Amino acid sequence: MSLNCGIIGLTNTGKTTIFNCMSNTKVQSSNYAFSATKSNIGIVNVPDPRLYRLDDIVHSEKVIPAMIEIVDVPGLAKGASEGEGVGNKFLADIQQTDALIHVLRCFDDDQLPHIEGSVDPVRDLDIVDFELQVRDLDLVVRKIQRLEKLVKSGDKDAKKGIEVLTKYKEHLENFGNARTAPIASGDEMFIKDMQLLTDKTVLYVCNVDDTSATNGNNYVRSVIDHLGSEDNVIVVAGKLEAEISELEDENDRKEFLEDSGLVEPGVNRLVRAAYDALNLHSFFTAGPKEVRAWTIKKGMKAPDASGVIHSDLQRGFIRAEVIKYDDYISYGSEQAVKDAGKFHVEGKNYVVEDGDVMHIRFNV
Repeated sequence: MSLNCGIIGLTNTGKTTIFNCMSNTKVQSSNYAFSATKSNIGIVNVPDPRLYRLDDIVHSEKVIPAMIEIVDVPGLAKGASEGEGVGNKFLADIQQTDALIHVLRCFDDDQLPHIEGSVDPVRDLDIVDFELQVRDLDLVVRKIQRLEKLVKSGDKDAKKGIEVLTKYKEHLENFGNARTAPIASGDEMFIKDMQLLTDKTVLYVCNVDDTSATNGNNYVRSVIDHLGSEDNVIVVAGKLEAEISELEDENDRKEFLEDSGLVEPGVNRLVRAAYDALNLHSFFTAGPKEVRAWTIKKGMKAPDASGVIHSDLQRGFIRAEVIKYDDYISYGSEQAVKDAGKFHVEGKNYVVEDGDVMHIRFNV
């Protein structure tokens, strides 16, 4: 799956620190605004304890988790849509991502000056939203102009397109995001090719101080109140988790987490949420050589899912032999699952579910 999440936010919010906690790629962070001149790309393992429970049963040679790509876009600033802080280039980078992780500064630190002079995550959220809206508005207006030329030649679809895009234009002009525009189901097709920034799914990461890692703080609460929901809000203590990620010994990491009142690193929850935001989930293969998670789009049918493993499996697909993850764990072996009548043989129309353990039969 060539989908990715972009990490965005104002400069000096701790974006790169969180990127380093998530990614296998480590990049330098700085206290200086606009010190980064390019976006960084990292590959992130998706934490999934189910893989290791399967491995406890099959005892494979290796365990391979699912992975996603994360893009750390340098910090934005007010006026980015007009080129401030070389913002236009970075907005173009954001346009190439499939979902967004918006990091909000929810901590005080006199040694790390805020570009706006004070810590106010709701204000920061609105600043970034505005810059993305301005960029989107420009794209929408340009497409309307192109469609107006087609209307003159009698193109009926172009006329409908203008009607829909005008609704987006008015919504953006009123500081709304494209994903909340009041349009009819199916009308999204008119913006599908535009990669509008404010149409992307967004996760909000409240980057807090160490003492707020478990329960958040007033800054976090202000963000939740502003958004009207905490569904897409994740609290991460970036500085604390950076220290944890530097520990090589797993026992040391576990002890550090426990001392901090955490069950697992907040970035683990963030990565899983990003995976879900990209509309992805995993099926598993389990054998003596490897236990592996394979990434597929939700709703994908068995032949297409098998093609993620190898194109030959998709081309010569015959059937999928499926064991539900919970059944595999409950019964303790493939044979025990079969004996219990929980073994499924599925055809070409089977929609693969998250956690399915599959073996593909094929003939090329």
